[in-house]
Amino acid sequence: MDEKRIGRQTPTQSVTLPYTVTEGAAAVKLYNSTGNKAQEWQELLLFDILGKRDDGLWTHTKFGFAVPRRNGKNEVVAMRELYAMQKGETVLHTAHRTSTSHSAWERLENLLYAAGIEHKSTKQFGLETITVEGGGRAFFRTRSSKGGLGEGFDLLVIDEAQEYTDDQESALKYVVTASKNPQTIFCGTPPTAVSAGTVFQYMREDALAGKRENTGWAEWSVDHLSDPNDVDLWYETNPSLGTIFTERSVRDEVGSDNIDFNIQRLGLWLKYNQKSEISRREWDELQVTKLPEITGKLHIGIKYGKDGRNVAMSLAVATTDGRIFVECRDCRPVKDGTDWMTAFIRASDIKRVLIDGANGQTILQKAMADAGIKKAPILLKVPQVVTANATFEQGLFAKRLCHAGQPSLAWSVSNCTKRAIGSNGGFGYASTRDDIDIAIMDSMIYAYWSCNAYANKKKQKIYSV
Repeated sequence: MDEKRIGRQTPTQSVTLPYTVTEGAAAVKLYNSTGNKAQEWQELLLFDILGKRDDGLWTHTKFGFAVPRRNGKNEVVAMRELYAMQKGETVLHTAHRTSTSHSAWERLENLLYAAGIEHKSTKQFGLETITVEGGGRAFFRTRSSKGGLGEGFDLLVIDEAQEYTDDQESALKYVVTASKNPQTIFCGTPPTAVSAGTVFQYMREDALAGKRENTGWAEWSVDHLSDPNDVDLWYETNPSLGTIFTERSVRDEVGSDNIDFNIQRLGLWLKYNQKSEISRREWDELQVTKLPEITGKLHIGIKYGKDGRNVAMSLAVATTDGRIFVECRDCRPVKDGTDWMTAFIRASDIKRVLIDGANGQTILQKAMADAGIKKAPILLKVPQVVTANATFEQGLFAKRLCHAGQPSLAWSVSNCTKRAIGSNGGFGYASTRDDIDIAIMDSMIYAYWSCNAYANKKKQKIYSV
């Protein structure tokens, strides 16, 4: 009889720092004493997580792992927490949802009962605690930007790490600082289109690139969009396939959304931002420390805000290294008039001027003519706006543009979300904050689009209508 097939027990990608000894065997033994049986992949992870240096400190002060759904990744966390309770450590388990943190509390309490470890529990939903006689304590909380401040812990668990945001990290990362032997565990899945966090993804990128000290990482994943019907990939990326769940259950998951299946079941980490929100980190990566050598004429983008309050003007110009430099010239109240825009346009070597915003297009067009500017502006229509936004997104992720770190532009770009435009799947951007004007970003996008079309001599043409 053929041996039963099970999923791959070792990560497809991992970074593990060398360690001399590990307390993994003791933790696995304690867990198995509850009547449960750790799987091989869980044991291997626990050995790495509990690896120690010669001085007795944890080798990895931070350890992250990502496993597709329903494989039992939370059981690894429970094993670590069970061992922490026996050792007398203080634990803070955080999750994105209260129901998740509550489930983690139930899981650990059941293990303590099964292991015969005396303990007391507070069962208040969302504020659960467990105290073991002799010292070990565990707190279960839903994450917020203020959670954990002023408290000290030895072990911090970031459950549902794909939802872990920058402001939450700012509040929580210091809670283990005072511990003599701190450790933070990140546990989750690759982010989907609705995931809010970026910390987990950046941690992964840095760890795999060798840019993180004291950090371990493990994942089960494919490295590109793959065929959902490839059974071999199911086993390659799901260590508990054949033990916790079956091929038949995976087959039932295959549907029309190949990307979702690749993320949820094959562990795919997409190389672009699904939410189409641009992080500050992504924008800062395009910053130059000095103005690059430029070539050609300026392209000007102007956006009148839809609320009629402000108007923004940005410029773009090609650089000799094949990129496009962008900058916002200014954003002013509409009541300030048009002279500041026409004066700049008249004094500059301009290739194109693009204007968006029905509440100001014709006014500025007339003002330019009255100022003696012979080059007529292009008054943008919806199809052109859609194309401009799509072109900008492609250029952003391909790193074909650069900027000087202008604060107003950085704030506008890094606080945006997509909005639908038209009826054919087009999109634009909207601000996520009332105090930041998206017109700054929009005007930059139009300038970039114009410059990109001209600099690369694309067949696409921009028509004045």
